[in-house]
This record gives sequence, C-alpha cells and structure tokens, in this order.
Amino acid sequence: MVATISTEIAVIGAGVVGLAIAHRLALQGHDVVMLDPNDPGSGASYGNAGTIADYAVLPVGTPAVLKNLPQLLFDTSSPLSIRRAAILALAPWLLRFLRQSLPGAAARNAAAIATLVTDAGTRWRDLAAEIGGEDILQARGCLYLYETAAAFRAAGADMAHRRSFGISADLLSPAELAAMEPGLPAMQGAAFFPNALFLSDPGIMVGILAAAARGAGVHHQQACITNLMPRETEVVLRGDGIRITARKVVIAAGAYSRGLARMAGDRIPLDTERGYHVEYDLRRGNGNADRLTRPACPTSRGFYLCPMAGRLRVAGTVELGGLDPTPSPHRIAMLDRGARAMFPDLPAPSRSWLGFRPSLPDSLPVIGPSKASARVFHAFGHGHIGLTLAPVTARIITDMITGRAPPVDPAPFRAARF
Repeated sequence: MVATISTEIAVIGAGVVGLAIAHRLALQGHDVVMLDPNDPGSGASYGNAGTIADYAVLPVGTPAVLKNLPQLLFDTSSPLSIRRAAILALAPWLLRFLRQSLPGAAARNAAAIATLVTDAGTRWRDLAAEIGGEDILQARGCLYLYETAAAFRAAGADMAHRRSFGISADLLSPAELAAMEPGLPAMQGAAFFPNALFLSDPGIMVGILAAAARGAGVHHQQACITNLMPRETEVVLRGDGIRITARKVVIAAGAYSRGLARMAGDRIPLDTERGYHVEYDLRRGNGNADRLTRPACPTSRGFYLCPMAGRLRVAGTVELGGLDPTPSPHRIAMLDRGARAMFPDLPAPSRSWLGFRPSLPDSLPVIGPSKASARVFHAFGHGHIGLTLAPVTARIITDMITGRAPPVDPAPFRAARF
C-alpha cells in the first residue's frame, strides 16, 4: 500500500540546512513536510567541529593547494587525500577542482563565500535565541595554531587576505597564546578569530532546532526519495511505499543531493568528502576537562581540537572518496596521533565517526532555483561550512520562495553556473 501526502513545500533532507529552511518556512505560515530516511541531524550535522566559522572565506582549492596537490592527494597521512579506489570516478571532479584552484577562480570563489559568512555569527545568535539554544552557543573565538616559525610568518599574509573581506583576525605571539590557552603545548604562534562562535554540542543544538521545527508545524516523514518528477503545477516525489505531491520542493540532502538534482534536470558536479572525528571522554578532577577552552586548529594537521560537553572531539581532514560507508582506519589513527601530539596523556579514544560532506569543485554551495524547473530549489554543497551557513541559506531560500529579494547576491551560487 502506498501512502499519499500532499503539501505546499517538501524539504528533502533533515540536516541542519534542511531543518533551518523548514523551520523558517513554517514560521512564515507555510505547510512544510521534511523528508529524510534518518533521524533529523544524525549525519554531518552531528559529527562536525561545531564552529560557526565567519573566518572561513577561502575555498578548498587555492594556488597553494594546487602547487602541492600531488603530494596532498596521494599521501594518505596528509590533511587532504583521495581514496585510491575512487580515483577514476573522481577524475572529472578533480579536473574541475584544478581549474577552480587557479588564482583568478580562487579569488572569485573567496569573494563569493565571504558574502555568505560575513554575518554568520549574528544569524546564529538570532536563531539560537529563537529556538532556545543560547546555552550551547559559546562566544570564545577560534584559534589557528602554527607549529613552526615559517608557518607563523606565512600566516601574516593569510590573515591580511582574510581581513580584506572584513574578517577580524589577530596574530598572537607564543606568550599570548600560552596566556589564552595554557593547556596547549608550546607553539610558534597563533591566529585568533574573536568573532567565531562554537557549539558545545552540535548534536544537541540540531535536536533543539528539530524540536522547534516540529513546534512550528513541520512534519518529518521518514522516507528515502528515489524519484523526483517536476510537473507544470506540482512536483511528484516517490519513495518506498510513499508518494508526495508538493507545490515546491527544496533539495537539501547534503552529500546525497546529486541524484535528486539530476532528476530535477540539473547536472551538478557534486562529490563527497569523507569526514572523520575521534572523541575522548574527559572528566573533571583529573586534569583533562579544562585543557582547552575554545576550538583550535593545528593548521598543518588539518583537524580541529573541539572542547565539547564532557569530551574532546578531534574532527576534520578531507578524504575524497564517495559514499562508501566503510571507514579508513588510517584516517582515524591519524587523528588520534595528531591529538596525542597536542595532548600526549589523552585517554584511549571513546568513539570514532565517519560522515559525508557534499563537495563542489569551486567550494560554493548551490543555492537557488533549478535551471530546469521553477518549482525546485537547491540548498546543498556547503562543504565544510554547512553548519555555519544554515541560517543564511534558510533566509535565501525562504526569500526566493516567497518572492522577496535575498540578503546576498545569489548569482555565484546558481545551479546554472555548471
């Protein structure tokens, strides 16, 4: 028997982006059904580093990355690597990535990202206050750590570049860093982003957002959508045992969005970054719980040290390799080794996790209407900053659906750019 649902707006995907969109649309009086086979916020929205990264204006592809790409991609211990089994499948994506890493393209991509992240902190403060999540949102800033004098010297140009986009960034001497975070080992210096925010538990925050969406009238239907058919007056969605008709559809399924977008008529070069975290449960009274008070990224290692509620989460690195759910043990081991380089006396890891980030060659999300159907809207491809950009993406999509001008120029993020 096939269950039939009719709604005004169907949002496919119950990660933080989909939840923020569904919540905002429902608050404005729209009838919204959210579709996801899993519990809301159980994927990358749970397993991330928890940073609201207003400073994250640089795309993954830059001239510096291009220069070192062979070493980065094929050294399994590097922060950016590729699963060898996926090389052939990734070849078209990698060619696009190479072009987007050239100086002109990288500069354009950075400028576009800056328009999205510039007021990410304000938008998250507003959202947290609206849904009752203020206690989880911490305003302690974020650190980049430099382990060599050469890396710290190079940071000067990097921070100047970020400041050109209006980002607040301060360089700290070793003594200033030690005063701020005495539990860290000696470093050659650091960069401090004072306006960055941090979620002490992303999973709980996304759970609060899911509850707020339900309270606003959003219905979550557990379903895996396998067919999407735009028609003149509606969009028909089908899954196992379910048929949904909607006047409009928002595709916000993260790393799983490519096939849905193609059904809508858009060929988007979306691929997947396999992201990992390792967690260490920490207890007060044994010297562990207070060793770090804000997220800190040892830049040469490509991960974040995240002091979350009751535990230290070590999250990050980029492994290109599709949606294979089998973890790479050496990536987990690399995170553990890196964490112990910072804190040699850590206990044994309490748990590890693998999740999937949607990745586009230019590091720009796809936000806006399908080029093939005015009834389908895209909201995916946010890469490492999906958590950061959830509120502004929700604002852009809601404004587009309701016929208002969005708060930023949507042109760089259109599906038609491909």
